[in-house]
Amino acid sequence: MSELSTKPYLLRAIYEWCTDSGYTPYLAVKVDARSRVPMEFVRNGEIVLNISFSATSNLKMESDFVSFSARFGGVSRQISVALEGVMAIYAHENGQGMAFESQDAQADQSVIASYQDGDAGGAIKEAPALAGVSITAEKAQNLASKDDPETPEPSKKSGRPVLTRIK
Repeated sequence: MSELSTKPYLLRAIYEWCTDSGYTPYLAVKVDARSRVPMEFVRNGEIVLNISFSATSNLKMESDFVSFSARFGGVSRQISVALEGVMAIYAHENGQGMAFESQDAQADQSVIASYQDGDAGGAIKEAPALAGVSITAEKAQNLASKDDPETPEPSKKSGRPVLTRIK
C-alpha cells in the first residue's frame, strides 16, 4: 500500500491557521502543464495566488489539486493547480507558513536514499557531495554585526513581506 502524502493536510492546516488568525493565505505555485492559471501573471514559471475567503469562490483543497474561482483584472477565472506544483503556503502579512521541497529535490533524496541502502545498482560510484556557497562582503558584515550587541540593527525595508525559501 502506498503512503499518503502529508502535503494536502498541511496545506489545509496552514490555510485554517491563517484564516483563524486574521491573516491572508497565499499560495506559491510552480506552473506546469497541468496548471490552469492566468499566464499573464506568471513570472519565472511561478505564480503567487491569494487564496483567502474574500478573494476566492468554491475553494477546494483535495489530495491532488487545489481549485477555486477568482477574479483577475475584474474577470472571473477558474484556477486549478496540481499539489506537486505547490511550493509554499504562507500568511501575506508576516510571511509565516510552510515551504515544500520541489519534485526535483525529492527525486534527489530518493537517489541518495537508494545509495545509502546499497541499492544503487552500480549507477552511483561515489556519494553526493556538498558544494560551497560564496557570500558577498556585505552579507558577511551583516552576519557579523548580528552577533555584536553594540551594532545597531539596520533599518528594515517597508513594503510587502517576502517568503524566503531555505534549502
